[in-house]
Amino acid sequence: MAKGKAKGPKGKKITLKIAKNSIRITLDGGRRLDLSKMGITTFPKCILKLDDVDELDLSRNMLKKIPSSIQKFQKLRWLDLHSNQLEELPEAIGTLQNLFYLNVCNNKLTTKNLPEGLNLLKNLHILNLGLNCLDSIPTSLGALRELTEIGLFDNALTAIPNSVKKLPKLKKLNAERNPFPDSTKQVEHADSIKRVEMLHLVQEKDLCSSCLKMCMDERDKLNKLMNVTPSCLKKPSFPLLLTPNSTAKDNQEEWRLRDNLPRHSTDHVP
Repeated sequence: MAKGKAKGPKGKKITLKIAKNSIRITLDGGRRLDLSKMGITTFPKCILKLDDVDELDLSRNMLKKIPSSIQKFQKLRWLDLHSNQLEELPEAIGTLQNLFYLNVCNNKLTTKNLPEGLNLLKNLHILNLGLNCLDSIPTSLGALRELTEIGLFDNALTAIPNSVKKLPKLKKLNAERNPFPDSTKQVEHADSIKRVEMLHLVQEKDLCSSCLKMCMDERDKLNKLMNVTPSCLKKPSFPLLLTPNSTAKDNQEEWRLRDNLPRHSTDHVP
């Protein structure tokens, strides 16, 4: 007869030394603590001693909970928790008043476990709630007046509150693949719907043969188009790589800062 309950995966233990060695300097001079893809199952308490970082990446792990002690990261402006197993967020997340970018895509969040503290993130510009278990969006998110992008794709939403659709600075709203009664009415406020998931660039060796062939075919089509109209300098688009579980390229800072984040300034210290 088995003794006790079955335990989940133990996960990798993060020491303070490992955490310190995982700090990188971003192009705008900030400090980024990157603990993504580390097999972490429990929030490493040791990183609370590094609470002066500007960016924290805990994505693509197996975290089930973020503790209230996250509030110690008062300088944080960029927080990535995507692709974990989070069922809730702590109320204390609302104390991170410098937060510019928050990605909790691809978790197990439910509407009832979205903390009211989210409404206090007055400097938040980008919020990704896609690929979760949300059946509604709190109208109180309309208090986030600085939001320019919000991802709500792949949930169980049947409506989007007007308070969210009519946010004054909202430019991108992705609500694709939700069971809306009339999906066209849900996005009529936005000029166009664009994907706001994280884009992870991958090397050819990380792609399966079929995906690699598809990407190469797209590249060939792009090259033909550019040969016909050489003055066109459009960037290549690889929609099939817009998945939160893609293997990330090591040096993502340049494209992320260029496309998603503001330069280092006195106003905001993603």
